[in-house]
Amino acid sequence: MSGIQIIAFLFSLCGLGAIIAATVSNEWKVTSRASSVITATWIFQGLWMNCAGNAMGAFHCRPHFTIFKIEGYIQACRGLMIAAVCLGFFGSVFALVGMKCTKVGGSDQTKAKIACLAGLIFILCGLSALTGCSLYANRITSEFFDPTFVAQKYELGAALFIGWAGASLCIIGGSIFCFSIAENNKTPRMGYAYNRADSVVSTRTKVWNTSPDFRTSKAPPKHFDKNAYV
Repeated sequence: MSGIQIIAFLFSLCGLGAIIAATVSNEWKVTSRASSVITATWIFQGLWMNCAGNAMGAFHCRPHFTIFKIEGYIQACRGLMIAAVCLGFFGSVFALVGMKCTKVGGSDQTKAKIACLAGLIFILCGLSALTGCSLYANRITSEFFDPTFVAQKYELGAALFIGWAGASLCIIGGSIFCFSIAENNKTPRMGYAYNRADSVVSTRTKVWNTSPDFRTSKAPPKHFDKNAYV
């Protein structure tokens, strides 16, 4: 059971790392080469910065200076990704406390409850990151396939795929945590009957019956005097 929990923790930890990498990445969307006139220059945009680069390897990034002028979907994605990172951090702490291979957390029943809580937190972390990445990708695809949209069109960046992969790993790891605790609770406990008094009595009786002194003492010899019948 502890091996399954270790695998679940590794899945969740890798997913959290991928979510953090996607959150700080600037490649949430990139310029589409199909609609770009100058193919030697492209633009990367993320949740925190806008970057421009060219074929010579020069890059320049400019952060979003104000929150109030940022579009609503970017702010929503920021909130969802930050919430996912915070949930993943707390889920990792609860998972370390609730795992059977650690020596903290109290009794087995308490550790099982903490591990189940960690699994639920990891699932919420994955769902939050999945929602944020999907919301951003939906905006990109709707603008790309909109014939009335005349501004610069973008394509899906690498950060979205990293975020989707991390969200999936967190959901899988959290589900394994929850199912491992459920299977542990379904395991029947073996009962042991305490028959010490009966066993001791039967053992003593058996020893007494099989002892040679007991067999010879069943019919005590009768000694008669020679003048008994006189």
